[in-house]
Amino acid sequence: MPAPAQQIHDWLATYDTPDTCVAHLLCDRHPADTVAITEIGPDLGSRDLTYGELARRSTELADGMARLGVTRGDHVATLMGRGADLAVTALALWRLGAVHVPLFTALAPSAVALRLTDPTVAVVVCDDDQRFKLDPGPDMPAEAPWHVVTTTTAPLRDGDHTLTGLADPSAPPVPPAAVGGAAPFILLYTSGTGGSPRGVEVPVRALAAFHAYHHYGLDVTDDDVYWNTADPGWAYGLYYGLVAPLLAGHRTLQLRAGFDPELTLDVLATFGVTNMAAAPTVYRTLRATVKTLPPEIALRCLSSAGEPLTPDVVDWAFDTFGVALREHYGQSELGMCAGQHHHPDVATDLRAASIGRSLPGWDMTVLDPVTDEEAPTGSFGRVAVDVANSPAMWFTGYHAMTTEATAPFTPDGRWYLTGDTGSQDEDGYLFFSARDNDVILMSGYRIGPADVESALLQHPAVEETVVYGVPDELRGQTVAASVVLGADAHPTDELAEELKELVRNRFAAHAYPRYVTFVTELPRTPSGKIRRSRLHFPVR
Repeated sequence: MPAPAQQIHDWLATYDTPDTCVAHLLCDRHPADTVAITEIGPDLGSRDLTYGELARRSTELADGMARLGVTRGDHVATLMGRGADLAVTALALWRLGAVHVPLFTALAPSAVALRLTDPTVAVVVCDDDQRFKLDPGPDMPAEAPWHVVTTTTAPLRDGDHTLTGLADPSAPPVPPAAVGGAAPFILLYTSGTGGSPRGVEVPVRALAAFHAYHHYGLDVTDDDVYWNTADPGWAYGLYYGLVAPLLAGHRTLQLRAGFDPELTLDVLATFGVTNMAAAPTVYRTLRATVKTLPPEIALRCLSSAGEPLTPDVVDWAFDTFGVALREHYGQSELGMCAGQHHHPDVATDLRAASIGRSLPGWDMTVLDPVTDEEAPTGSFGRVAVDVANSPAMWFTGYHAMTTEATAPFTPDGRWYLTGDTGSQDEDGYLFFSARDNDVILMSGYRIGPADVESALLQHPAVEETVVYGVPDELRGQTVAASVVLGADAHPTDELAEELKELVRNRFAAHAYPRYVTFVTELPRTPSGKIRRSRLHFPVR
């Protein structure tokens, strides 16, 4: 294996060419009899999908998608859980040169509709239990401009198609499209602090960055049984639970079940997982609920991403599993770009409270919060990416059709501002302090307060509201809301529950405020801005 800098150069030389083809890189070039996906059910029943079967099924589905009119550059959304069907669908789209738009299955219909407003969306593929979110209603048009494809056949609405119905084994195979390294192959929506969800276009050349984390950050080897527990509707689960292992020709586990600590241990033991990546919430919940471990568990690598780890969780993981739990840092616009790397060529010391160092291909630093010059060693400032010295950098700006958000670059384009604050020591180790915006990090998910506030303001009793994060022992943070009611409304427990349910139905089931406080006014600065530092849910 070349030195890390040369390896990044070699990956870019392969993934960023005019004739780059995603389907070839993620599937067709790998041995046909190697297992690509192991889908696991809640009863621990499993089925394997080899790269050969993935190639065959995705080729057949690509033909069916082409007959629906999907072509190069079209956007196709998925409302699907983990598993073989999602992998087959994504590969079929990439064979056509189409753009995959993953949607989190916990999103409410209104939130789904907001992410389907791009006029080039051609098809929505969904699991059967997600189909109702596309039905005509206040948010969805009576005559939607997209085709609907479901993963099962019952109940089948008029005009719907199914994955198996579209696939035609007798049709001539569709030649895989060569789209080049600059073409987008994913459009992922991420939450911000205000306005509409932000669309992040992921170009094919980003595969070099994804491969760097899979190899150097996680140290996934050919002999590993690798499991990323994150949902593929979000960046960490999609980039590193599906795309990166397929790119490397590795096997990835896909659990078709909600999180359960005992089931998690059963998967680790039954399938011999050696390399696991998960959000801190998974480890915190395991610590809180698990008393004994199955003796068959033999982990080699443990990784965490999505929010900062606390020392007690790190200590518990080492005492319980006998291996160090290493923290990694990134965001949807970058993928993972720093961390406590596992690979021996770049392995970092586990310095207390540090999130590690820059990943190969990235140059992370801290800027003075006022001048945007590099801050002195140990000084507090804004965590940033040195764009010119980060060959793995791929993000250039948000999707223009879906957002008015300004890309977080300094005016000269030299620095990408992550929105996080911290410091850096003399050896390049980063120390995370806090976000300098208001995004709530809960169970590894990024929740934009504006999305929740917009849902709450739809209630006729709500005059004003502000949403913020409060500490939570298991989730890291959880959502809280301070609400100012109109003159004719009265605060009650029933109204608080009604507001929680409204957010579940109008935005997302996972993002409802666990705490609702009724207040007469919101704390403001003399200029009228909300003082979020004074928003604390009262402890009772």
